[in-house]
Amino acid sequence: MIRFTIDGQQVEVPEGTTVLRAADQAGIYIPRLCDHPSLTPYGGCRLCIVEVEGIPTLQTSCTLQARDGMVVYTNTPKVREAREFVLTMLFSERNHFCMYCQESGGDCELQSAAYGEDMTHWPIQPNWHPYPVDASHPDFVLDHNRCVLCRRCVRACAELVGNFTLNVRDRGSKTMIIADLDVPLGESSCINCGTCVQICPTGAFIDRHSAYLGLDAEVEQTPSVCVGCSVGCGIEIATRDNHLVRVDGDWEAPVNDGLLCEVGRYQPVRDERKRIVTPLIRKDGSLQEATWDEALNLVAEKLKSLAGRGSDGIAALASTRLPAEALYFFQQLFAEGLGSEMATSTDGHAARSVIVNGQAGSLEALKTADCVIVLGEDLVKDHQVAGFFVKRALPQGTRLIVIDSGENALHELANYSLRPRPETIRDLVAGILAASKGSDPSQPDVATTSQRTGVDADTIQAVAQVIALAQNPVFVCGAGAAEAAEELAKLATSFEIPVIGLGGGANSFAAAKYGLDKAFTVNGQQAAYLALGDDNPAQDLAQQLANVPFVAVQASYVSPVTDIADVVLPVEIWAELEGHYVNLEGRVQEARRALTPPAGVRSNTEVLQALAQRLGIALDGNWLAELGLETVVA
Repeated sequence: MIRFTIDGQQVEVPEGTTVLRAADQAGIYIPRLCDHPSLTPYGGCRLCIVEVEGIPTLQTSCTLQARDGMVVYTNTPKVREAREFVLTMLFSERNHFCMYCQESGGDCELQSAAYGEDMTHWPIQPNWHPYPVDASHPDFVLDHNRCVLCRRCVRACAELVGNFTLNVRDRGSKTMIIADLDVPLGESSCINCGTCVQICPTGAFIDRHSAYLGLDAEVEQTPSVCVGCSVGCGIEIATRDNHLVRVDGDWEAPVNDGLLCEVGRYQPVRDERKRIVTPLIRKDGSLQEATWDEALNLVAEKLKSLAGRGSDGIAALASTRLPAEALYFFQQLFAEGLGSEMATSTDGHAARSVIVNGQAGSLEALKTADCVIVLGEDLVKDHQVAGFFVKRALPQGTRLIVIDSGENALHELANYSLRPRPETIRDLVAGILAASKGSDPSQPDVATTSQRTGVDADTIQAVAQVIALAQNPVFVCGAGAAEAAEELAKLATSFEIPVIGLGGGANSFAAAKYGLDKAFTVNGQQAAYLALGDDNPAQDLAQQLANVPFVAVQASYVSPVTDIADVVLPVEIWAELEGHYVNLEGRVQEARRALTPPAGVRSNTEVLQALAQRLGIALDGNWLAELGLETVVA
């Protein structure tokens, strides 16, 4: 440990801690602009300068490591004079019209730093040169007039996301943030994750959806969990007057370290589907408003008449966007209580892919892996935050091997891109691991594997060697390769290789544990019950249900499925619910209510309980015990 003094206060910190971080731990605030805890120290803005005894020049505290016996001062006249000069130059370089900026009033770090130095005006007038505004992006605007060139956005795009879209051109006063080779943001390689917007200290990046809807002090922040996929990212839901303002990544969340993808950040605020706010019953060929008692009694009467009839009875389907409590009630009600032989989830077989060889992998392994083998999963398209962890490690030397028969955006980033013939991925995996172990009569040799899969034998040998030499290899298996994942886990166990299974929905893990992991098929059932919540059902689902005599749906939005339903029960959306989600790591996380649902809307669990009560079926609340998890992280 290091002991030193800062503003007269004795501080003890681990070796390697910067003075800025040590000051934060001691409760001493040092202004900064280019610094962010998630980024590598940069020292570009010079605002965090401090005075150190024995050093004649002022030092940037974000890059200066604390040393034993060091004496630091953060607020001397010399420091304040230099800090005010830095701020003066920053204000003079661009056009910071604070009265028109959506960050003005407490959210702008530049403005707050100026007020902290008692600045009330610009000592040096700007040159009033107009800078361009890039409004080509669908989700945010880049206003160069408000940019301070801290490069947080550039560094975050590279260091955190691994996308390397943003950069700078020119030098001095002509320096500008650019996308790719200076193309409009809307035409660039930007993946719409919005990390640049969240990390910007000023109003340079303007969020189209939340601008001017409320400063941080004027909105309510509710910590919750993203239900977009099985990664389970930690989020902060910003609301005002029961209105969704924006979704931010939670920088303290252990799963995603503050990162979000487009699905988690922007899809919720873009959602313009028509809401269902009252129960509906089909009468005279059309859906008409009804009371909750009328709707529930009708559904209960129909389900009761078909209980225990097996294959021609009830087909039941639940969305994996529902909380674990609702999925457990659903399983008890339909699979156990009503004896449905077709009670499953929207992920079907894909739900099993998050549990490989009876275990859940850890995303933390991706951060230290020196070799990542991705099997049947496009991490640029799906489960993107997991893909960020892989992509950002590639410049540091991490090897990437992609095995996928179909189109995969990771192919072009991979050191080794293997495209086996369809239905032969399992054979290829077995051949690679057999080659890495050496000659084994029980495993296919390289020549046989090459002939069967269509992958060059030299490539198979090379990949086997890379895996064998890797110190920390990690396998990532997609839902489309669930069976291969099971086989892969058995082969990898002897090598102690972590295997991360990526399922589809937010609660795929829970669905698999509750046995809701069959492919959904309708074949002669007389009734179908769909607990969709706010899910957007697959296009062909309504077609599957077309010939079912009675269809009941609990849903938040109008869809082709609700259009054909006989009864529709309105339920809450993701931001209105309370419950728990189990991510692909087996981590149990709590979703908290950020919005109050409309008066006629009920929770998914309330609807299932009400049905069970009318059917005389007892439901227990042991959802957590049934998961069989040894460790629970709320």
